[in-house]
Amino acid sequence: MPLFWTVGAYAQDEAAQNTPFGGEMAPAGGEEAQAPQVEAIKPPPLEDPIEAVDIKGNSRIETSTILSYMVVQPGDRFNQDLLDRSLKTLYATGLFHDVTLKRVGNVLEVHVVENPIVNRSVFEGNHAAKDEDLTKVISLRPRAVYSPQGISADRQKILGVYAEKARYAATVTPQIIRLAHNRVDVIFHINEAQKTLIKKVTFVGNKSFSSAQLAGIVSSKETAWYRFFASSDQYNPERIKYDAELLHRFYLKNGFVDFQVKNATGELSPDRKSFYITYTMEEGPRYRLNKMSVQSSLRHVSADSMKKYITLFHGQWYDGSAIQHNATNMQELLQGKGYPFAMVHPEIARNPEKRTVNLLFDISEGPRMYVERIDINGNTITEDKVIRRQLPMAEGDPYTPLDRKYSKMILEDLGFFKTVSIDQTPGSAPDKVNISADVVEKPTGEFSLGGGYSTDAGVLGNLGLKQHNLLGTGIDAGFTGTAAYYEDQADISLTDPYFLNRNLVAGIDIFGMQNHYMTYQSYSEGRYGITLRMGYSYNNHLSQSWNYTLTDRQVDDTWSDSSYYVQDQSGWSLLSQLSTTLTYDTRDRRQQPHKGFVVRVGGDFAGIGGNERYVRGKVDAAYYIPLDSIMGNHEWTVSFRGGAGEIVNWGGGRSDIIDNFYLGGNSLRGFMDGGVGPRSYAIPARDGHPMHSQQDFLGGRFMYTASAQVDFPIPFASAMGIKGRYFVDMGGLDGLRVRRRYTSMKDWPKYTPVYDDTLTPVVSTGVGIAWKSPFGLVNIDLGVPLHKGTNDRTQLLRFGFGQQF
Repeated sequence: MPLFWTVGAYAQDEAAQNTPFGGEMAPAGGEEAQAPQVEAIKPPPLEDPIEAVDIKGNSRIETSTILSYMVVQPGDRFNQDLLDRSLKTLYATGLFHDVTLKRVGNVLEVHVVENPIVNRSVFEGNHAAKDEDLTKVISLRPRAVYSPQGISADRQKILGVYAEKARYAATVTPQIIRLAHNRVDVIFHINEAQKTLIKKVTFVGNKSFSSAQLAGIVSSKETAWYRFFASSDQYNPERIKYDAELLHRFYLKNGFVDFQVKNATGELSPDRKSFYITYTMEEGPRYRLNKMSVQSSLRHVSADSMKKYITLFHGQWYDGSAIQHNATNMQELLQGKGYPFAMVHPEIARNPEKRTVNLLFDISEGPRMYVERIDINGNTITEDKVIRRQLPMAEGDPYTPLDRKYSKMILEDLGFFKTVSIDQTPGSAPDKVNISADVVEKPTGEFSLGGGYSTDAGVLGNLGLKQHNLLGTGIDAGFTGTAAYYEDQADISLTDPYFLNRNLVAGIDIFGMQNHYMTYQSYSEGRYGITLRMGYSYNNHLSQSWNYTLTDRQVDDTWSDSSYYVQDQSGWSLLSQLSTTLTYDTRDRRQQPHKGFVVRVGGDFAGIGGNERYVRGKVDAAYYIPLDSIMGNHEWTVSFRGGAGEIVNWGGGRSDIIDNFYLGGNSLRGFMDGGVGPRSYAIPARDGHPMHSQQDFLGGRFMYTASAQVDFPIPFASAMGIKGRYFVDMGGLDGLRVRRRYTSMKDWPKYTPVYDDTLTPVVSTGVGIAWKSPFGLVNIDLGVPLHKGTNDRTQLLRFGFGQQF
């Protein structure tokens, strides 16, 4: 008898589910698993050499392939370690269900049982995740080799997809069905369960701010009935990390220099239906700014000359973002004055005993770097020049880290791309750098259909079709139309943001509008025309715009008993007008600004052709003051607004009332549109009384307005996107500007007196709310007149809303 011994093992079954096989349910991993084992009949006295390796049982996998996986090869000795390693290596390939090594004389026989091939993979019970999305994450796709380890891994991957969709209670049960020719169907039975929402958000360690205030800071929200359109109440681990950063920024902005988030955790409830999120923090003391100074090592830039650009003040609460913003502004100022490599670093020194911070702006010269090459990648639609002209640098220009930051911001603001990344690599010399702008295009067409209501126009519907990147040129083109109870309008527009490859915005509008003023006027007006526009920026804050408008106008539908001033307007006129506006804007944002100011000065000149002759001047300003240091958060803002305008005829102008200034509505809340200022009654009947009580608003030559407003958070409503406001509005309008006057008894029988032609201020006050609802922005204002003229028309409630979808 020859000496021999065998090594055998069976794959361990890792799948817990059974499947039909030959009329019975079979385990997903095959037969009952056995651990690898070594059966020695009688160990050989010596390790004899292996003369040959005989592979048996393989039908799909080549013999040479199996041999390549093995550690032991012909010529090697029958070594226990080599045989064990070969066994493990063959199992590790995932190709075999069972492997047995057996010695027969000096021949090593390798018996293999191949794992099945996946015929198809099927998902059952999935609705929140599409089949194609799940197929992307699994490995057991058609023609893949089935293994118990693979099916277990795929189960976890599918659960990961549902975790991303906040369905942590989802279950996945894998099953296999064995087919002929060693093939299997893989079935994943999925119970998606309900979304796992955030039940409670808790803050531990907060003393200076209430939990309700902090809940308004973090992006994770407790589930509520009105969040059916939002995802903020769905648990997301990445959002929890982001919330910790939001809390850190908030506390730094409010003077807590030593603030730390000790822990941010999400705990799943035992029933796996909800999460409990806890933020554990340590606030530390609150610091105020003490001494502020400047240190400069930049040639020809003294520290004293830069102190005037410190916008912070002694005694204010430490604000990390304001300090960095101040440093950035100083750095940009120096770079704009011919110091392209100037760097401004804010440095602080704490005094915990006095709870103060000394601030130093250190001005130095950074490393000299120049742009060698700029590469644009990923723009399949947008032309290269559209991207290059937006970048703040070109080949050969000085390069600073801010250039990289602003390049990304500018390209993202275009709205043409899903993602934007700006990368830099070393150039051909130590002082040169190559810039790569990598973008991913997104659809830039827009179709909108919406409806709503406004006090001015009544019930309305609108339709819009726009393309913000026409043929990849960056040109914005579109059509908008609105049909309302009191107003119909349509507009076709085309805007080139980089006209003639220069810093010029040019555009054209073709418009038509029909206003039915019958609710508060006794005539209707139609306007049809064209506007040519152009604008440019002098710097980041100063810009100017020009436009020329040619408008065909028609006033009709006057009542038979309308005042003579209105009846004189009936008919056609042609307006040819050149306008300009100069704007200086330092606001932190255009929508709902928190700080800064804006000043606009403009004028209109009518008379370049047409039959209207007038000059109209306008000026308005707004100043926004944050109340962060007083109220302890960023939801409070005080704003002051004011404006004035005057219109003067020249060359025998027609004095049409449709060109006059009108006061009321948005410009003076608490009063009807045009409800303040000169007005006249209708033509008297034979008994000397008007045939109707309608007052005809005539507008005026000179108007001024002023307003003070406080924007504030509403307790328990901020989370719903609701903010409140309190306002005081004031204004005045005078100067009868009509085609003919009938204010003297000598004009009898057309004598028509005019009322409220005075600059005496009209004042109103009230409250309002702005709600960013799921259906659009809702504005409601309740205004109460404090002082008004005898015949001024009031309007207690003013509101409007709408939504594009």
